[in-house]
Amino acid sequence: MLSRSSFNLLNLEDYSSVVDRPRIPRIMTVPGILSEFEEDDNGRIAHQTDHLSDVISSVSAGRRIVVSNQLPVKARFDARINKWVFQYDPDALVLQLKSGLGSDTECVYVGSLPVDVPPSDQEEVAQTLLEKFRCVPTFLSLEIQNKFYHGFCKHYLWPLFHYMLPVTRTHGVRFDRVAWQAYVSANKVFTDKVMEVINPDEDYVWIHDYHLMVMPTFLRKRFHRIRVGFFLHSPFPSSEIYRTLPVRDEILRALLNCDLIGFHTFDYARHFLSCCSRMLGLDYKSKRGYIGLEYYGRTVSIKILPVGIHMGQIESVKSSPETATKVEELRRKYDGKVVVLGVDDMDMFKGISLKFLAMGQLLEDYPGLRGSVVLVQIVNPARSRGHDIQKVKTETMKVANEVNQRFDQDLERACKEHFHKRCWGIGLGLSFRVVALGPNFRKLSIEHIVSSYNKTNSRLILLDYDGTIMPRALVDKTPSKEVISVLNALSNDPKNVVFIVSGRGKDSLGKWFNSCQKLGLSAEHGYFTRWNGDSEWESCGLTVDVGWKKVALPVMEHYTEATDGSFIEQKESALVWHHQEADPDFGTWQAKELLDHLESVLANEPVVVKRGQQIVEVNPQGVGKGVVVDRLVTTMQNNGKPLDFILCIGDDQSDEDMFEKVSSSVANGIAEVFACTVGQKPSMAKYYLDDTVDVIKMLHGLEATSAHVSKSIGFHVETRN
Repeated sequence: MLSRSSFNLLNLEDYSSVVDRPRIPRIMTVPGILSEFEEDDNGRIAHQTDHLSDVISSVSAGRRIVVSNQLPVKARFDARINKWVFQYDPDALVLQLKSGLGSDTECVYVGSLPVDVPPSDQEEVAQTLLEKFRCVPTFLSLEIQNKFYHGFCKHYLWPLFHYMLPVTRTHGVRFDRVAWQAYVSANKVFTDKVMEVINPDEDYVWIHDYHLMVMPTFLRKRFHRIRVGFFLHSPFPSSEIYRTLPVRDEILRALLNCDLIGFHTFDYARHFLSCCSRMLGLDYKSKRGYIGLEYYGRTVSIKILPVGIHMGQIESVKSSPETATKVEELRRKYDGKVVVLGVDDMDMFKGISLKFLAMGQLLEDYPGLRGSVVLVQIVNPARSRGHDIQKVKTETMKVANEVNQRFDQDLERACKEHFHKRCWGIGLGLSFRVVALGPNFRKLSIEHIVSSYNKTNSRLILLDYDGTIMPRALVDKTPSKEVISVLNALSNDPKNVVFIVSGRGKDSLGKWFNSCQKLGLSAEHGYFTRWNGDSEWESCGLTVDVGWKKVALPVMEHYTEATDGSFIEQKESALVWHHQEADPDFGTWQAKELLDHLESVLANEPVVVKRGQQIVEVNPQGVGKGVVVDRLVTTMQNNGKPLDFILCIGDDQSDEDMFEKVSSSVANGIAEVFACTVGQKPSMAKYYLDDTVDVIKMLHGLEATSAHVSKSIGFHVETRN
């Protein structure tokens, strides 16, 4: 029987597939090394685009396109018949994984051959492999093959991924930029071959191992909604080791263009997540047992997929007459002895020499075992292929079907939202990525909002502070003269009510905006409100007992002592634990622990514990920016100022409640509603602006209109007098 892991790796869903006619992949020979960031100058992409419709029409739906460095076939040239002869390689892992799929699921394999085929034979070989073996060969040039595989993959990536830094090796290996460019070129060739046979709306692409780590970028660039999975067959090193790779960011970003990334163990996945956090500033989340990385609006699933043993093949070999004969031979040879068996590849990371030393130490420490214990080491074994046993096959397929019905759909699950979002590509070269946002999410046009602004007479403008009108990266959070000026201009317009809605304390906000007499302030997420500079601060009306602080504060202090770089912010209504200056990984772990700890000790208190952007915050129940919106809208309507325009801008999770309330205002008859987040990211807001610079620019556009209205009012008053 097959292990569950084998099924998880490739078995996504059963699709019936029938190919009307085989298509011969066009032959691709690469004379030299392609540029790292440029497309091929030989017109390859344009040539493929011309034939793309033909390719799609000739393929079936829902296939698995399995891409690996080598095809699962053996090849040799038979001089007697003057032809190339091929057969499936039963030891190829990607071929064994096929048994994890349904018998009616079609797999197409893309990869290179273990032999060098002359250009004159490549057309015929390609046709034979496609028709008889469903294989598409890449035919890398000898120069590219040597620098890509022997140079970059085996001499650089393989040792590094096994924790062997170049400087620690006997002769040392410097980073070879030419070898890296060959690696990129080879990945492009593999991508081109996939493009020749794929139906991007139906097929799934599974990429295998470290040889093809930048290939997802090239695939995603061609088709933004392509369904791509990647499985790493080697370890993934810790961030301290991985960061020594000069092209570390390019490889990470390329992998993040997948929908699903699989690793053998959690340690490898954890190292990958740590690298994404430390080098790209990305955080991950776990939901119902699935780990996901949010990357420009797409969720990249991280899966632990330890590859198991193909039990059907093992049972077949055990049942063969050849095996029975060999077993009897070994029994006679080692009769009465304890046999220790080792089966390993001849590789420096397998520790074969250490195994021999350990065996010698065993016999030295325990002389009585000499002559009775034998170590048999098999290096680079050629596994026997015994005859198929129908009984074993039937039993194996029965188990396979049962497992397929119970387990199966990781890549499909990761891709199901593709067609519900708008996607577009940004970035150059290996920094390319796809932004995926809601179908109605779009950039806020200054011309559009100014037009709506001019047509309305009772307006409410709500602005977050940090990250919205002031960049988060600034050390000095005091508002600039430009911010003060534009806020004064907007709040002085008699048609406007302008509020700063922030999580900051009232003392800081009151001091900073003391010169904005007509500006409203809402502090501590709405717990305190001041309508203008002449009015007093009002609490939200809730009777809040802050006795819970005596419980929460010692807990936060404990985590602050244990987390270098963290600190506590005490507000009148809330406590906030900040970890933005702490180690990214450790700070995140501590924040999760603190969240659980506080939720436990404050379970019976009238408070809400939540995580924000590098913070853990405890707030009274019933306090939030959404409540602020409700209160302001209701107050204005009760004062005879029914609203016909709302603008709300924020940048983080605490503003989402505000966006949700503002968006619901449309249903309440308010004609012009603009909920806008800062940055292109999934949000309850309908609009976005790129950064704080865009926010200020948009406010200046409204300011100009308000200034014009003020002058017009002044002119009419003066004329009447």
